[in-house]
Amino acid sequence: MRKTGLSKWFLALMVVFLLVLAACNSESGTEGTDDSGTDSGTEEGSEGEGEEGEGESASEDGLYSIEDFQPVTTDEGEAIDGGHLQFGLVSDTVFEGVLNWNFYEGDPDSQILEWFDEALLDVDENYNYTNDGAATYEMSEDNLTITLTIKDNVNWHDGEPVKAEDWAYSFEVIGHPEYTGVRYGTSMMNIEGMEAYKNGEADSISGIEIIDEKTLSITYLEPDAGLLNSGLWPYAMPKHIFEDIPVAEMAESDAVRQNPIGFGAFKVESIVPGESVTMVANEDYWQGEPALDQLTVQVISPQTVVQALETGQVDMVDSFPTDQYPDVEESLTNVEFLGQTDLAYTYIGFKLGEWNEEEGVAEMNPDAKMADVDLRRAMWYAVDNNAVGEQFYNGLRWNATTLIPPSFPAYHDETIETPTYDPEMAKQILEEAGYVDTNGDGMRENPEGEELVINFASMSGGDTAEPLANYYMQAWAEVGLNVQLVDGRLLEFNTFYERIENDDPAIDIYQGAWGTGTAVDPSGLYSKFAAFNYPRFVNEENEELLAEGLSEESFDQAHRQEVYKEWQQLMVEEIPVFPTVYRAVLVPVNNRVQGYSIAEHWNAPHEVSVTAEEPETVE
Repeated sequence: MRKTGLSKWFLALMVVFLLVLAACNSESGTEGTDDSGTDSGTEEGSEGEGEEGEGESASEDGLYSIEDFQPVTTDEGEAIDGGHLQFGLVSDTVFEGVLNWNFYEGDPDSQILEWFDEALLDVDENYNYTNDGAATYEMSEDNLTITLTIKDNVNWHDGEPVKAEDWAYSFEVIGHPEYTGVRYGTSMMNIEGMEAYKNGEADSISGIEIIDEKTLSITYLEPDAGLLNSGLWPYAMPKHIFEDIPVAEMAESDAVRQNPIGFGAFKVESIVPGESVTMVANEDYWQGEPALDQLTVQVISPQTVVQALETGQVDMVDSFPTDQYPDVEESLTNVEFLGQTDLAYTYIGFKLGEWNEEEGVAEMNPDAKMADVDLRRAMWYAVDNNAVGEQFYNGLRWNATTLIPPSFPAYHDETIETPTYDPEMAKQILEEAGYVDTNGDGMRENPEGEELVINFASMSGGDTAEPLANYYMQAWAEVGLNVQLVDGRLLEFNTFYERIENDDPAIDIYQGAWGTGTAVDPSGLYSKFAAFNYPRFVNEENEELLAEGLSEESFDQAHRQEVYKEWQQLMVEEIPVFPTVYRAVLVPVNNRVQGYSIAEHWNAPHEVSVTAEEPETVE
């Protein structure tokens, strides 16, 4: 039987190898600047498009490059009429099934949503809104009011037209005092009258005006440079369906969980909760009738994804475990691998406080175990993310430096010097900060001489999850820090994020991953008003820079670039989190599939077709 993944014993050996490699690197003083992400193929275009890759093969050192891949299918052969596409969600747990843009939180749900609902505004290759989507926009001369017009042929799946009141209603739900989701951020707060509405002091949002059935305007308190760079909330809610449901109950309602509708290329026909969603073509789709008759989205375990692709159980998956790619590069002949640099990064986060639900803000706790920035900096120096990217992901993940990834080439600053693997520096920082081993057990006590145990939360999933978590813990142990897994095990996806969001006091640090979305503005993750600010980091300069990045002056790109350079530098100094690796996205697509792209600005699901009734399989 052919191997479908790296064996457990081999991964265990890799952990040992990483530790040996780490020791070698400390002697050579490696800074890791060559692996900052600038060679990922994004300098010429953030989508990685251009000339076709020169073949998906590893170099002599066994490493791959994202430059070897393209984001669109090659499209050979003639498409048939209709067809049934099988789309796989790679996950070791069920999807939550929160199928509405206002309420979803997990990526699996968003993958389902994208097939049957969509943004009203399209984006270009630089993630700026265009007038090519289901709606158009016009900005006022003072940059305070945006007028939005929905096109006439855009209809909900039940036949009702998508109206201006539906778009306005989406804002009203997010701003409602009883809203239970996480979308209420700084751009929402900037809408005129939103604060009064949020506080229950007004029955409507004064800054949102419905001009006619298809047109609305939104007026802001201050100019927002990020508004047209994916900063405006582009999703509508069918008011005629939701208006009789209390806002506090919407996320659990049948309209979200059992019978969701959108205006996308496909419409939901049936749902097996947590397992699959079957959709049929929306013949009334505003861009034209889809080429496919049917689409099924189903959960596929990371352990069985290769088999599912081999046998044609699925035509494609949302992403492929990059650590498994070398094992299947030559044998998985029935698929074409698409690839691009991800709008994402993996990171180590430090719990620094709690979320104040009543005030809607993060609050720092000066007594938090990880409150000392020297401790956090030492932990960054202690890990070798160059080796992680090469040994666990064969070069398809690489050392990360700042919190704006290279998929934003206009804003990612490769010149910023960040802590890069140097265990001797880590030890020196800890010694000077008072973290010393007072009892001779090899582990450091805190500056007060008390036992220091750092509780680490990390997610399960894939062959590398456990050995990678073990590597980080062993790397920290090498510099004298006693880091232990929370509950002594990896946590499954839903449990992990529930405990992180609820500021579980049992968690001191955690390994997470952020998909940044297409907006470069990081305030949705790191402002004190952002529910996604899981470290609960609060810093005055941080707030000032985040605000400046959205100011009227930042409509000038050069000014905005300088602001975000300062912000990236600040986060390197304060370290509420530190990025570990940037990521390549690999998506295997069955050879029968045509017209599919993983480019972020692609919006043509109706053009996806197949050349045969059944998926091609491995002989």
